[in-house]
Amino acid sequence: MSTNPPDLRPDLARARVTDTSRAGQPTIGMVSLGCPKALVDSERILTRLRAEGYGISPDYSGADAVIVNTCGFLDSAKAESLEAIGEALKENGRVIVTGCLGAEPEYITGVHPKVLAVTGPHQYEQVLDAVHGAVPPSPDPFVDLLPASSVKLTPRHYSYLKISEGCNHKCKFCIIPDMRGRLASRPAFAVMREAEKLVENGVRELLVISQDTSAYGVDIKHAEDRGHRAHITDLARDLGSLGAWVRLHYVYPYPHVRQLIPLMAEGLVLPYLDIPFQHSHPDVLKRMARPAHTSKTLTEIAAWRDICPDITLRSTFIVGYPGETEAEFQHLLDWMDEAQLDRVGCFKYENVDGARSNDLPDHVAEEVKQERWERFMEKAQAISEAKLAAKVGSVQEVIVDDIDAEGIATCRTKADAPEIDGNLFIDEGTEGLSVGDLVTVTVDEAGEYDLWGRLG
Repeated sequence: MSTNPPDLRPDLARARVTDTSRAGQPTIGMVSLGCPKALVDSERILTRLRAEGYGISPDYSGADAVIVNTCGFLDSAKAESLEAIGEALKENGRVIVTGCLGAEPEYITGVHPKVLAVTGPHQYEQVLDAVHGAVPPSPDPFVDLLPASSVKLTPRHYSYLKISEGCNHKCKFCIIPDMRGRLASRPAFAVMREAEKLVENGVRELLVISQDTSAYGVDIKHAEDRGHRAHITDLARDLGSLGAWVRLHYVYPYPHVRQLIPLMAEGLVLPYLDIPFQHSHPDVLKRMARPAHTSKTLTEIAAWRDICPDITLRSTFIVGYPGETEAEFQHLLDWMDEAQLDRVGCFKYENVDGARSNDLPDHVAEEVKQERWERFMEKAQAISEAKLAAKVGSVQEVIVDDIDAEGIATCRTKADAPEIDGNLFIDEGTEGLSVGDLVTVTVDEAGEYDLWGRLG
């Protein structure tokens, strides 16, 4: 679980928040940590607050109170959350804590007893109640109207679209179901309504997120309402009709995932799957209590590539899981050679308070975890470098994320999700480009993770 980079934290990226406060208007600041799902929660909280007449402050000093949306998945994330709370207390003094770590209020108040309130993840009403108690609203009925669009903490041209909350799986290393509950899917028509508004307001890329995207709609029996059915295949097809890029994250490799691949081949959905495989060896997966084993995964990958040869596969893995032997780790390296995944991340296993994996026998020594992580990343890097080298001379459609003062454009191909994958850089002829543009580029050069190219 990685934290949001600095340019996605509103307290560190002041250009993201552009509210103009009126005289006497109460203002709230926000620090958003954790995964994109938490960022969506932050956006919804700020949208609700702005609709009630609050101003949104881009810094600590201009805020009457600060909300810290925390991450609590790993010990390192908990430490960062506690540090951010302490920083907000020091700089502002009036702090409300929410998010995943908020599920452990005593843990927070034990370190920071002066916080005003602590609420758990996606408890929007409790957060609003805490804000009302700390900073009473003072709306002007002639000025403070419901905003036409939501408060966004990401750049204007892309947006995360959360389709469900929670998870029904009980992976032994994960406490997400304990923090966020069982799967709770949003109605498909509500997801589409939000997506339509985002596209109308200039969003060019929709990043579909949840804890288990493949399971979307299972809990509501794939209900159909107002012309939209709550099934990931139907939803992907409907989203693809809006004209924006649609990128699917956190997709478990259930058999029905194969139904998504023709949509990618047709161009309705980006040819990109983010699938958390976590490991390859069946015994490790069994100890993890993973919902899907990889005995047929290589066959599925081959089938996906047969239907859509341009598909990009991204995944994350854990090395040093309790009981992992050298032979099991070597199985993973050999599997990587066969799978040839395009984008790969890797974590060294660490205990998480409340996770069942803590009690497993034969924990792996830290130095062995580090050595295996280095070997894994060397393998993944070599695969990535070879795959990118093969793209030299190809023509790619890219989206422009940034143009710096020297005119260098930072872009992404369809194979690259923001913040977690690589970039394509254009270093000349960018005078007519704007952030959010979709342009065609010829690839001139490739590195280990990034590409360079020229327009046209």
